[in-house]
Amino acid sequence: MMIKPQLNKSDFLKISSNEELLSTIEAKGIDIRKVKKTIAYNQELKLLQIELVKLQQWVSKQNKRVAIIFEGRDAAGKGGSIRRFVEHLNPRSMRLVALSKPTEIEQGQWYFRRYIKELPNPGEIVFFDRSWYNRAVVEPVMGFCSESQYKKFLVQVPEFEHMLYEDDLIIIKFWFSISKEEQQARFSGRLDNPLKRWKFSPVDQKGQELWDRYTYYKEEMFSKTHTTFSPWILVKANNKEKARLESIRYVLSRFDYTGKKEAKTTVLPDPNIVMRYHRSSKQIDK
Repeated sequence: MMIKPQLNKSDFLKISSNEELLSTIEAKGIDIRKVKKTIAYNQELKLLQIELVKLQQWVSKQNKRVAIIFEGRDAAGKGGSIRRFVEHLNPRSMRLVALSKPTEIEQGQWYFRRYIKELPNPGEIVFFDRSWYNRAVVEPVMGFCSESQYKKFLVQVPEFEHMLYEDDLIIIKFWFSISKEEQQARFSGRLDNPLKRWKFSPVDQKGQELWDRYTYYKEEMFSKTHTTFSPWILVKANNKEKARLESIRYVLSRFDYTGKKEAKTTVLPDPNIVMRYHRSSKQIDK
């Protein structure tokens, strides 16, 4: 039986940095490709988060208003990406909005009203974990709205967002795209992990059963609400780490903030991972 090479106590006592650790592991012939990949990802994420801090300070000083919307199928990685965005930001000029289902009173109000009060104030960045676009995909798929409510919404969205655009509110709309196979794998992972089981619900599994209906309404949403002033940005998210890094890069690329030229990594997103809707010739969540 072949004995696998391993580190011992004396090895660890000699190590004082990540570089020395990697050198020692390699010298022993241990396969650490996955470890290297994780270290590289964490280092890159840290550099990009430093740029996000710079961006937030600039937004605050310039009194800009920025709303970043995260949409996508269940388990597409929206929440994980948002956590990497906000991890080191100042909570005084940043908010996360994740609204629950509307109350009885809200159901009788104009649909956009509950979202309008959550829009960013001057100098603030607001992250929407799902948004008014619930009515474009989830609600019609699951039967949570009527056909007339759905059609009225699609007519009003471009006008609503154009008013926000004319009022100098900056909106970035992300759609995190995953394949049907990857979604099922992530659902299974949630069920197998006691710490993530709370994320899974019967509605999630419906996402697999009603995959084609989701696709239909998703495409309808893009065709009616992708505009020059408020475009949809698709993020290929089968690889969670790449999706997180490249979505951060995209946001950074949208602003000429103070200190951007001194960034120690590229702030330009990979066009093979992040792209405008109309430039995506092949989507992975068809």
